[in-house]
Amino acid sequence: MNVILLEKMRNLGALGEKVKVKPGFARNYLIPQGKAVYANKENLAKFEQRRAEFEKMAAEKNAQAVARQEKLNALSAITLIVKAGDEGKLFGSVGTRDIADAITKAGVEVEKREVRLSEGSIRMVGEYEIFIELGSDILATVKLNVVGGNA
Repeated sequence: MNVILLEKMRNLGALGEKVKVKPGFARNYLIPQGKAVYANKENLAKFEQRRAEFEKMAAEKNAQAVARQEKLNALSAITLIVKAGDEGKLFGSVGTRDIADAITKAGVEVEKREVRLSEGSIRMVGEYEIFIELGSDILATVKLNVVGGNA
């Protein structure tokens, strides 16, 4: 099934690009979320009329993401105090929600879905580099110190 993308999507295409996707992906995700429209002559003509509007919205979204990226990169290391055993193994784990809450408390609003943990949940005390995905190609890096204590 061919669709026209209404915004840039990583691993799929750029704004205005006509791409072929599986019907279920288009029907269940792209079209209901407003990220794409069916690729037919009528929709193609409508898109071309509104192209400047879509590009302006994408530029605004990108500018907001870059501003947030600068704020996140300027943060000093975030420290989380969690219960841990003598060898540094945590009782439980530190997940995306915990990290998002800690960064938000530090002063920059971050949602759980934006936090990327390359190796899954954190289960040991130590220093970690956490990636925050702010847009389709905008990443911020935050230093996270996980410290054992009586949290």
